[in-house]
This record gives sequence, structure tokens and C-alpha cells, in this order.
Amino acid sequence: MREPFIYKGTIPRIVFGAGTVAKVADELVNLSRHRALVLSTAHQEADAKALAERLGAVCVGVFSGAVMHTPVEVTLEALRVFSDKGADCVISFGGGSTIGLGKAIAYRNNTPQLVIATTYAGSEVTPILGQTDRGIKTTVRDLSVLPETVIYDPELTYALPVNMTVNSGLNAIAHAVEGLYAQDRNPVSSMMAMEGIAALHRALPAIAGDPRNPAARSDALYGSWLCGVVLGTVGMALHHKMCHTLGGTFDLPHAETHAILLPHTVAYTEAAVPHLLAPIAALMGTDRAATGLFDFARAIGAPSKLQDLGLTSRDLDKATEIALQNPYWNPRPLEANGIKEMLQKALEGARPGSS
Repeated sequence: MREPFIYKGTIPRIVFGAGTVAKVADELVNLSRHRALVLSTAHQEADAKALAERLGAVCVGVFSGAVMHTPVEVTLEALRVFSDKGADCVISFGGGSTIGLGKAIAYRNNTPQLVIATTYAGSEVTPILGQTDRGIKTTVRDLSVLPETVIYDPELTYALPVNMTVNSGLNAIAHAVEGLYAQDRNPVSSMMAMEGIAALHRALPAIAGDPRNPAARSDALYGSWLCGVVLGTVGMALHHKMCHTLGGTFDLPHAETHAILLPHTVAYTEAAVPHLLAPIAALMGTDRAATGLFDFARAIGAPSKLQDLGLTSRDLDKATEIALQNPYWNPRPLEANGIKEMLQKALEGARPGSS
């Protein structure tokens, strides 16, 4: 007999397929918007400006100041540009940093958002906004930050460097992994989680071998979409709490932090609910999900040590203390010694289960 559950879908309009970036103008018409502000990071500014030029009169400008962890001061600057340009919507072109900025703007002025996803962040299909103010990262869950339309064009990911692909893909997998043991999990979200993980498990090694493999790039984008839907449907736990703590407090890069921490946070939680993580262990061909994820990440060239990102052993006490403040629900309760031991292994890149 199945356990009782509640499922509520929040998926925005999805436009998926090669060449779909050409449909941006049509999608603006569908939203009844005519004065779009294009958002990007400085790294993707040239692509954002090229998009703005193609859109012509329906685009009022480009703001290329998006950065990691969505600092509030950057959001306020973007809001001023939005107002000065008389924009009536935003187009977020890029990955998690740009998508986060678009959400932060919408949270404050309720503007419609169209996202053109160029990484595997997954946040484009969630009603979740993470933002940083004076070194503390907090999370808001509100339907006002959910984009109205998302365009997934695999061709835009062909040039994504393999290291960014791997880290972004593991970031997406983390969303789905936590969905499997979420307090409010349900059969639909769990099915999406395993389908998304399986797609990325197929795609990432293929991309590492051939970065412009069309089928693998399409599979990776499909998998990241499903993992993102899981993130937006059910609650997250220890893994996301730790990533927010390390990212917001120590300014660690978002995707790399997810990639390194995932096997270790899974090892901590798996001790309490091995049956819920058994499907991942089976997919990876291992006895434990944590070791399977660690070995998979190493095989595709992912980073493995937090110390390589700049974290030091002196930071672990502070990280543990912050993680225990307003902790997320987790199947295995958060305990200081266990959290610090987990972080020590992640700092050194030790394989979960090793002494």
C-alpha cells in the first residue's frame, strides 16, 4: 500500500529543442511584453548583447552585472536600470547567477521572466530565490519568483566548457538526490528525480569525451530540467543547507561546492535512510549511493576537495556553527561533531566510508 502524499505542480511553460532560442520574440508576444531587459553575467555579456540586437525594438537594454549568490546590492542596481529603461519584463540569459538575479528582480517588482538556460543549474523551474546580504545567504520560496517561460536550446550548451558542464550537472543531480528523501516527497517527484539523475548519468561522461555531442547535450539539458522541477516541488535538506552556508559565508563557487559536497552529505544522510537512496546505488552499480556518487564524480573529472576552493580547516568550526543555525529538516538530524567530520572529509577529498 502506498503512503499518503500531496503533489502540487509548479512547472512554467517549457520550450525545449535545438534552435528554440529563435523563438524568444514569439514568447515575449505570448507574455504580452514589449520592453525586455536582458540580464547576464559579465562573462556572457557579448552573447546577451547579440540577443538584444536580434530582438531589436522589443529589447530596451542589457544589464550584465549578475554574479554568484545574488548579492542584494547588485539586485538594487539592476532594479534601477530596469526602472530607468522602462522595462516590462526580464530575459535571463545564462545559468544560476543570472537566473537568480532575474528572480530577485521579480520578487521585488513582480515582473514576468523569460529564461534562456545555458547551464544545468535547474533553478529556472523553481519558486526558490537564494540571495546574499552582508555575507549571509538566505532562501525565499514564493511563486512570484517562478519564471513564466523557460527556453532550453541544447545548441547554446555546446560551447560550455567540460569542467563547467560537470560541475553544473552534479549540481542538478544534487537537487534530485535530496528530493528522494525529502519530508514531502511523493511518487511523481521521486520518478522525476530518478529520470533526471539517470539522464545526467548517461550524458556527463559522453560530454566529457565529446563536448559537442548533440544527443548527450540534449540529454543533459533534459535531465537538469527534471532535477530542477524536483528542487521546486519538494523541500531540500542538509546538502542545500551546507552549500548555502559555504557559498554565502565563504564565497565559494556555487556549482563546484555542490559537486564536492554531494557524496559527503549523502553519506551523512544515507546512514539513516539507506532504502531511500538505494535506487541511486543501483544506478551507479555500487552498494552505497555516497560511494557511487563520489566515484562517478571523480571519473568525469569533478573537483573533490573544498580546500582547492579556498576553504581551510580553520573555517570548519564557523561553517558547522552556521549550518546548525535554523537547520533544514533532514532524515538524520544535524549534529555538530558529525557535520564537522563530514566537512573535514570534503575538505580533504576523502572517499566517503574511508577512515
